[in-house]
Amino acid sequence: MASPGLLTAQSVRIKQARRLATRAFRRKTGRFLVEGPQAVREALEHRELVLEVYAEPAVATRHRDLRDLAEAAGVPWFEVNRAAAEALSETVTSQGVVAVCSLVDTPLDQAVRCTAKLVAAGVQVRDPGNVGTLIRTADAAGADAVVLSSESVDPHNPKAVRASVGSIFHVPIAVDVDIAAAAKSWRDQGLQVLAADGYGSSDLDSCIEDGTLTRPTVWLFGNEAHGLPDGFDAIVDRSVKVPIYGRAESLNLATAAAICLYASARAQRRTG
Repeated sequence: MASPGLLTAQSVRIKQARRLATRAFRRKTGRFLVEGPQAVREALEHRELVLEVYAEPAVATRHRDLRDLAEAAGVPWFEVNRAAAEALSETVTSQGVVAVCSLVDTPLDQAVRCTAKLVAAGVQVRDPGNVGTLIRTADAAGADAVVLSSESVDPHNPKAVRASVGSIFHVPIAVDVDIAAAAKSWRDQGLQVLAADGYGSSDLDSCIEDGTLTRPTVWLFGNEAHGLPDGFDAIVDRSVKVPIYGRAESLNLATAAAICLYASARAQRRTG
């Protein structure tokens, strides 16, 4: 039996919030779900984005700072029972707290400004875990923005949000971008466009040694199974492969992105 005052899985608010698991409803409402104490904490640091928080009663005791942040921001805090928390969760075991936030996508011209030095672009990236990890990696490497093509998964997908571990609130993200069309404007801004490609004509070591990576750069990372679409060689300055010194056949998208972004970040910082 539910405790008095606790919202249940049958509550109208919970049923509405559950619908945010679908992309169509997120786009219709301009909202998405953020789950877990760390991600909700990061969201509350950007208080203007958080619309409401749903939490089991124990959360206010274990994570008092979350309740304090919500109160300071004037964000409504609703206590829910375990069934409601699980209904809002995309994990096997709910972490007991979920925030409803405004979408964080940014128009392309605001995300990639003329001062940008490093940008990560995902092209037809279909796995939400990879999108979230790409955002997290770009944030860690100090990238100025993340750009996702129109064929890529929504970064507000609950699994992508969880994989970003709060980084979705740290770096501007542009979605539904025509990458081929954007490449021209990036070049006009003084950015070079490099494609991470296992069969690239250049290798990362050479790009480090010849100074290529010191320049402002947009890195393109393609689909998990098929890489970049046909014809993309014509829109990039170089296709770059990460050298494999052992016997592994290839690197996955997230690993390749981490290597390439950090190589550029290090080269840029060494040259000031």
